[in-house]
Amino acid sequence: MERSMDMFGRLPEGLTLGISHVQYKKGFSGWNRTAIAPSFHRFYFITEGRGSVVLNGALYEPKPNQMMIMPAGTNQMALTDQDDPYTRYFCHFDAKVGEWPLFPADSRLYLCDASNPGFIEQTFMELVDLFHRGGPFSLLRAQACLLTMLACCLEDGGYTDIWNDFMGQTERSKLGDVLAYIHKHLHEPMEIERLADIVHLHPNYFIPYFKKIMGVTPMQYVKRKRMDEAKRLLSYTDVPISDIADQIGMQLAYFSRLFKSYTGLSPSAYRTCTR
Repeated sequence: MERSMDMFGRLPEGLTLGISHVQYKKGFSGWNRTAIAPSFHRFYFITEGRGSVVLNGALYEPKPNQMMIMPAGTNQMALTDQDDPYTRYFCHFDAKVGEWPLFPADSRLYLCDASNPGFIEQTFMELVDLFHRGGPFSLLRAQACLLTMLACCLEDGGYTDIWNDFMGQTERSKLGDVLAYIHKHLHEPMEIERLADIVHLHPNYFIPYFKKIMGVTPMQYVKRKRMDEAKRLLSYTDVPISDIADQIGMQLAYFSRLFKSYTGLSPSAYRTCTR
């Protein structure tokens, strides 16, 4: 009981959720895809049709009134019957607890029968409407809808072990030292060899080890954290852009190009938009 109470107290505290796309779709188009590893999680509710999913080499055949979660970074293939294609609701989202992806890239497909399919469809309809309608509180309501359905999927599928695995996985505690080092040394050159040495791994083993847990390579993670820090400094301080580039260990020209590739805006335009 003490362990379950500890998990209940700790997990929601660091949970962050971002929704990038929500849609209801009928028909063959848009489902069939081969050999992709998206950077976002996919959540589906199937209402009609036949088809299959191959995730990390394992074959699944989702059926009507089933929900499924396809974790980011997993190798995914999908096929639906051209004569009886899937009708589906879907949501693309990011979810982390602290720095840790909620669904690791080496995991399975989370697939289950909905115990109350009418409720799931109604909630998904509300999520679609909120996402496309917008408004001052739509984001909060949309996140509430998605969290409710994710909880239903994990509960209806008997995936309660995800919480035990999440809290007890020793790999995460070991990798935590690497993440702390990255955070502390963002302004310095970052070498794979130094990061690998923290967990006593050869760099050739460290890179896939890191990606298995975090869903991205170490250098992709470093770039993302540098861009996060740059966004914070641009939004909340008056530090000159050249100094911000120095603070995250980059030449100004390279920083400007990389920042625009991440955000679609130059550093100065981003600062103007967020003030």
